[in-house]
Amino acid sequence: MNFLFGRLLSAIFALTVGGLIGWLAGRVFAAPWWGAWGGACIGLLLVNLRDALRSQALVNWLRGTQEGGAPRGGQMWGELAYRIERALQQRERALVTERQRLAQFLLAIEVSPNGVLLLDADEQISWCNSVAADHFGLNPVRDLGQRITNLVRAPAFVAYLQAGDYDEAVPVINHGRDLTLSVLVRPYGEGLRLILSNDVTERLRSEGMRRDFVANVSHEIRTPLTVLGGFVETMSNLPLTEPERKRVLTLMTLQTQRMQTLVADLLILAQLEGSPRPAVDQWVSVRGLFAQVETEIVALSKGRHLLGFKSEGCPDVLAEDGADCLLAGSETELLSAFTNLCSNAVRYTPEGGRIDVRWLRRPGGDGVFEVRDNGLGIAREHLPRLTERFYRVDGSRSRETGGTGLGLSIVKHVMQRHGGQLEVESEPGRGSCFRLVFPAARVRV
Repeated sequence: MNFLFGRLLSAIFALTVGGLIGWLAGRVFAAPWWGAWGGACIGLLLVNLRDALRSQALVNWLRGTQEGGAPRGGQMWGELAYRIERALQQRERALVTERQRLAQFLLAIEVSPNGVLLLDADEQISWCNSVAADHFGLNPVRDLGQRITNLVRAPAFVAYLQAGDYDEAVPVINHGRDLTLSVLVRPYGEGLRLILSNDVTERLRSEGMRRDFVANVSHEIRTPLTVLGGFVETMSNLPLTEPERKRVLTLMTLQTQRMQTLVADLLILAQLEGSPRPAVDQWVSVRGLFAQVETEIVALSKGRHLLGFKSEGCPDVLAEDGADCLLAGSETELLSAFTNLCSNAVRYTPEGGRIDVRWLRRPGGDGVFEVRDNGLGIAREHLPRLTERFYRVDGSRSRETGGTGLGLSIVKHVMQRHGGQLEVESEPGRGSCFRLVFPAARVRV
C-alpha cells in the first residue's frame, strides 16, 4: 500500500505541477485549458520516463554479473532493487551451502570402502568414487560420460545390468586385478542407476581356507579314529595272543598320541591367533632355549643323526660360564618355534644325515636361529606354501614320520608376533636351511 500511495502522490504531483505550468503557459496563447492539459500529459510522461530509466538500470544490473549493489533510485525501485538483491544473495548462500553439502556427501562416499558408481538413463557414467574406479579399472575423470558396458565387459556384469532384475548381488571377477567383486544395482530417479561394488576376494579366500581347514582337521582326526575303532573291534571280537595284544595296544597308543599332538598344535595356533603380542621387555635366555632344544632333538634323533650346536657372533652363548644372549618375547612361543624346526629336520633327514643348529648375530644386530640339514630337500614350487596349515610336500611321508602339517604354520605365527620372519632355502637332494630372523630391537647381549 505504501508503494501504491507513493505512486499515486507522484502521479497527482506530476499532473498538478504539469497542469499548472501548462495553464500559465497557455494563457500567453489565450488557451490556458489546452495548456493545462498538455502540461499534465508532459508531467505524466516525465514520471514514466524516470521510471523507465530506473527500471532499465535495474534490468541492466540483473543482466550483468550483479557486482556491486543494485541501483537504488526512488522509493519503489529502490525497495524493489533491494528485495531482488537480497533474494539473489540468499539464493547464492543457499547454493553455496548445497555445494558444500554435496561436496561433503561425495567426500563421504569417496572414503567409503565400497565402490559407488552412478549411471544415467543411457548407461553412461555420471560419477564414480576412486574405489569403484579401482574395482572396475576405470579413470574417474576420463571415463565420465562413457557407456559402462564399453568399459566393463565382464559377461556376468553385462548380463546382470541388462536383465533388470536387481534383487540380489552378482559376483563379478576382475581377472586383470585378481579381484572378486560383489556388485549390486539399485534403480533411482528417471532411468538412473546406482552401482555398488564390494571387494569380497579376501572373504571368499578366508571362507575357502576355513572349509579346507575343517576338511583337513576332519580328515586328520578321522584316520586315527578309524584305526582305533578297527583295533577296538579286533580286540573285542578276536582272541589275541599276548604278543598280538601288545602290538595292537602299541599301535593304538601311537594313533592316540597322533591325535593328541594334532589337538595340541591346534590349541597352540588358536592361542597364538587370539592372544596379545608378546611384551618387548620380557627377556628370554638364548642359552636356556638352546639347552631345551638340544635335549629334545637328541631324544628325538636317538643317535640316528650327526648333531651340531654352535654360536657365531656371540661365541660364549652355549658355554655355561660365558656371556648370554637374550631375546625379547615369550619363552613358550620361542621354544615352540625352535623345536618345530628341529623336529622337522630330524623327521625328514635320513639316518646318518647331519643336522646343524646355530645361533648367530648379523652385522645389523639381528639375531638368527638357524637349522640346517642335508636331508631330502624341498622343490622350489613348494616353498611359498610351506607355512599353510596342513600343507604337505609328501603327505604319506609326513604321516609316517608323525607330522601334523601345522608345525611351520605355528612357526610363522610365532615369528609374526615377535616382529621377525622365517627364511627358507632348500633344494631337492641337497637338504634345507630354515632361519628365524629376529629384529635387533628384540636381541640383547
